[in-house]
This record gives sequence, structure tokens and C-alpha cells, in this order.
Amino acid sequence: MNIILFDAEQRDHLLPITYTRPVADIRVGILTIKEKWEKYLDTKASFLTIDYLQEKFPINISANNILINGGLLPDNLIIEEIKQLKEKEALTKDNQLLAICLSEENITAFLDGSLDDYTNKEYDLDVEILTRPWEIFSKNGEQIAEDYDLITAGRKSQILSKTVQTVGDYPIFLEEGAQIECAIINTKEGPVYIGKDAEVMEAAVIRGPFALCEHSTIKMAAKIYGDTTIGPHCKVGGEISNSVFQGYANKAHDGFLGNAVIGEWCNLGADTNNSNLKNNYVEVALWNYPKGGFVKTGLQFCGLIMGDHSKCGINTMFNTGTVVGVSANIFGSGFPRNFIPSFSWGGASGFKEYKTNKAYEVAEKVFARRDMVFDETEKKILDTVFELSKDYRKGY
Repeated sequence: MNIILFDAEQRDHLLPITYTRPVADIRVGILTIKEKWEKYLDTKASFLTIDYLQEKFPINISANNILINGGLLPDNLIIEEIKQLKEKEALTKDNQLLAICLSEENITAFLDGSLDDYTNKEYDLDVEILTRPWEIFSKNGEQIAEDYDLITAGRKSQILSKTVQTVGDYPIFLEEGAQIECAIINTKEGPVYIGKDAEVMEAAVIRGPFALCEHSTIKMAAKIYGDTTIGPHCKVGGEISNSVFQGYANKAHDGFLGNAVIGEWCNLGADTNNSNLKNNYVEVALWNYPKGGFVKTGLQFCGLIMGDHSKCGINTMFNTGTVVGVSANIFGSGFPRNFIPSFSWGGASGFKEYKTNKAYEVAEKVFARRDMVFDETEKKILDTVFELSKDYRKGY
């Protein structure tokens, strides 16, 4: 079974997170959506995404393929339905395509929209599909629990140090090389997962459900509330609640982050804070790219959505429901606007365009710190994002 995860219409609604990745490369829970499908099906998957991302996230087409909606979160029931699909047979839910089985020659017709003689099968059970950025954190707790069972089934955790104080009945799993000393872990509400070579420093307090992915660090005396995921190669401290770090990002110092999604290669300066609740307790609205304006989230708690490569200086204050695009640099006193376009430079006193040559100098340095190379493929993606977002910067 060759699995291809395709970007459906929700892709634009998930911007700015999907400016730099396919939908199925989003981390929600412990794993990315792609990693979930690969674990469930014990196979490798590839991406069908927008043209400018396809070089970094290539597609693999074989004689027989199953294309799966990239925002669909897998479970055992829907997997059984997908496995039973026959050639040119599609699984749908409320007129939304969930999966379709296609031979190599029929994929071309599917891509150009001329495939019209396939059979629909309506899926009559509930499904979980990622469609909006705030769902990344609002679905995160339940996804941590499901991923925990998927990852740890039949495996034995490393031994937890006797210096760690624990309370609660949900399990704790430590991968090889994980280090944790003199911390407090509360698993009354969900499990705690500590990834390979990750570290929890002294006096940190953690509540499950919680995931710390490989090579990441929780700094001393951090306060981490449940439904939080820290992706791989991150350093975080201070107070964090119901937030998801995609990976390779830092919030190394004090300050509050709540109900938030932080992309890769981001850095939050010391004492950065975001509001996640409006003073009048009303529903939070969030910037939506397809609409070109703010939409209601249905949430009372909603903090910060930050795209890849964006950074903010010390003491930055983000208002409730702020969206920051890709490669923005925010600094200064006061609250900046609730929507900060990609490649913006400034703060509450005003913004100007962040020139790509300056942004790429920074990207090269932060990649080098992780022994990685900011190559031409990465640069071309950001060049495209710069062009796609230029209308939002008019008037700077």
C-alpha cells in the first residue's frame, strides 16, 4: 500500500503554519500527522502538496496508491475502511474526500480534476480532521493520549529517577537517553512522554497530557500545564499551557505562553507573554487568510499562532488571538497588531518590510546552530512566501 497524503481545501485555512509545510507535516499530539499514518500502517508516506513545497516534500507514486486527506487524524476504525478501498473507490464524509484508491495512470486525472467516474463510499462514523490553526492546540491533549498508546505499546520505559516526585495514575514513558531529576510530574489527567535524549531540569513542574520530543529541554523551575507538546530540538522555560511547538524553536526564559502554536525556527525573547483570554471574556476571533479578515474561533481561550522563522524580542506582549506570519521580527514596548504579516519588522510603533537578505542571514545562523544547512530549497520556499504575502505588507 503506497500512501500519499494530499493537501485538501483546508490548507489555506491553516496558514501561516502551512506556508512552509504540507498539512500532514503538522505536529499535533506527539507525532506529525504523517508520522501517525506511518505508525498505524507500518509503511512510509509521501506528500501531494502545493508546487513550491513539493521539492522539499516529494511525492512517491507507485502502481497502486491510496491518497489520504492530509488533515485526517487516523484511528483504527477509519484505517480498516481505507484498507478495503478498491481502485477508483473513494471514502467521503459530508462531501469531503477522506481517501481514494488510484492506480498510477489515474492519479494524473485526479490531479487535473478530470477523474469523474470513481465510486463514493460515505463514512458514517465521526472523523477528526485538522481544518483551522487553533485546532492544533485544542485537539492536542486527546492526540497526545492516542499517540502515547501508539508509540509505547509493547515497549518498556527507561527507569524514572527516584528524585522525581509523581502523582496520578496515568503512565510516564522515558525514551533512551532521557534525563529527568528533581522534577514534579502530575499524571492525574493524562500521560507524560519524554523523548530520546530529552532533558527535564530540576524543579520543573509538569502536568499531563504532555509530550517532550527528542533532544528537547525543559529548563529549571518551568511550569508546564497539560495538553502541551514541545517538539524536537526545542528549549523552553517559564509558564506554558496547552501549546504546541512544532520543533526547532525556543522559549528559554520566563513569560507566559498559552493556547498557542509555535512554528519551527522561532525564538521568543525573555519575558515574552501572550494573552489567551480577553478582558470581557468574549469569544476570540483570529485572522483567516482566505477571508482576509478575522473569524470567530468558538473559543474563549486562544493565544498566539506563529509561523516558522519568526522571532520576538524581550518583554514582547502579544494580545489575545494574535497571528504572526513567517519570518517576522517583533520587538519594542506595547501590544503589536493582532495580525502581523510574514516578513514584517517592528512592533507596536509600526512595521516595515523585513528584507529577505537579512532574514536569510539569520536563518543560516540558526540552522548552523543545529548542525544543519539553510540550503537553496529552504530559500526558495521563503522567497515564495515573501511574494505570496507582499499584499499584506502594503502601506509599510
